[in-house]
Amino acid sequence: MPASLEQLRRCHFAVDLGASRTRVYVKGVGLVVDEPSAAAINTRTGALIAVGEFAERMTGRTPAYIRVVRPVSGGTVVDIEMAQRMLRHLLGDKIRRGLRRKPRLRAAACTPHDADPLAQRAAIETLVGLGARRVELVDTLIAAAVGCGLPVEQPEATMIMVCGAHATQVAVLSLGSIVTAVRIPVGGEAVDHAIVQHLRHQHRLVLPSQSVRPLQVALSGNGLTPQGPACTEIHGRDVATGLPRSVQVDTAAVRNAIQTPLTAVLDGIGQVLRGCPPELVADLADRGIMMVGGSALLPGFDQMLRQATGMPVHIADRPDVCAVQGLGTMLEGGVEPMVLDPLAE
Repeated sequence: MPASLEQLRRCHFAVDLGASRTRVYVKGVGLVVDEPSAAAINTRTGALIAVGEFAERMTGRTPAYIRVVRPVSGGTVVDIEMAQRMLRHLLGDKIRRGLRRKPRLRAAACTPHDADPLAQRAAIETLVGLGARRVELVDTLIAAAVGCGLPVEQPEATMIMVCGAHATQVAVLSLGSIVTAVRIPVGGEAVDHAIVQHLRHQHRLVLPSQSVRPLQVALSGNGLTPQGPACTEIHGRDVATGLPRSVQVDTAAVRNAIQTPLTAVLDGIGQVLRGCPPELVADLADRGIMMVGGSALLPGFDQMLRQATGMPVHIADRPDVCAVQGLGTMLEGGVEPMVLDPLAE
């Protein structure tokens, strides 16, 4: 049976385990953790060396016996033990002591819309290992819609697009439930990879994926829009010699490299709209699309969608934390008792 809002209101903390970042909301306190989903371990001893921001900075800069791992991939926990160790260190002793004092500790967690039973079970076991007696799973699309203030409880259509690091989820919501949804395996990492491949093939320049930021590389802040400087300077390593080298990159070509993987996102939006009743599509003509997730901040992404669909496109305030803030709103009792369809445990 789906978890009810009353069950969610009895939860003491909520976790959004993302491929890029992990966020934890504690009831009555607020957002207490917002760190990269990364952990550095000593492969000789198994000791945990660093987590979060520090571990992220160590990527590609460590000796062979130190490995930086990511226990979450595509919104799914792929290494339960490491995810638990990472969360314990991110929460810290003070917060964990406060949670352990709660009788029958309850937790809530986000999972992708199409998460299979194994993925759901992995999320549950991760939080049970932290001491939770019961875990409620909520669809990321529902949590993000609540977090960005969409009127999900109304009998009107709202369209949300969760732009993650590994995938993009698009859905139409009405009366607190998902009418139709699709998950596209294209996210911020695909955009970074497209830029890396473009620089390698066209300029014989090697650039590590973690150092590619579209905000810096693609048009120096003008993103997918055609305005901006004709060229931008990029520093990397020469493929042939291995020596550091700088090149002038044509920004128009970078724009094309970025747009190629994002074409799949447009196809996903069309698929969702075709699966909607005409009455709901009429609502969306006025309301448009709400973009949330860290990759929604890619400059010019909203403008590209606006031009391709002819619909209004909005970016939420602080789009990267909408999902965990939505869980927090449910925990604090800030949602009307409508249908809201979280996932069953």
